[in-house]
Amino acid sequence: MHRGWSAKRRIVTGTLVAGTLDLAAAIALTLYFARRTVPEMLAKTVAAGPIPDARDWGSLGAALGIVVHYLLMAIMVWAYVTAIDRFPALRRNWVTWGVIYGLGTYVVMNLIVLPLRFGTPLPPPPTAIFAQLFCHIFLVGLPIAWIARR
Repeated sequence: MHRGWSAKRRIVTGTLVAGTLDLAAAIALTLYFARRTVPEMLAKTVAAGPIPDARDWGSLGAALGIVVHYLLMAIMVWAYVTAIDRFPALRRNWVTWGVIYGLGTYVVMNLIVLPLRFGTPLPPPPTAIFAQLFCHIFLVGLPIAWIARR
């Protein structure tokens, strides 16, 4: 058995690191591409995913959006930590599996969850595909795999 960080420590650290990197990217993309504010993005897309009324809650909706974002990230990190503890090859080839996990999170979020929840059109625009793939691979998948292997 691998002796390193506990599962709890890897989940908390992975959630904080990948969650913060991904949230920073979402903020940057919102400021650059969207015609709305960061609090609107947090309330109307992130918080409104599980709680549709949150889109009208202003600051409370934005705060809830941050909580929802980190909860979703914790689930993603938990799933990877659980897998890496059961399949040691994920630890040895963490870069490859991190890229694959990032691609998987992209597919689940952008091609399944968002279209089902918000009716977003498929296929997404090329700029959105590139930006989201970058975020999911380099800011989510690889950091999670790197931290989970510890």
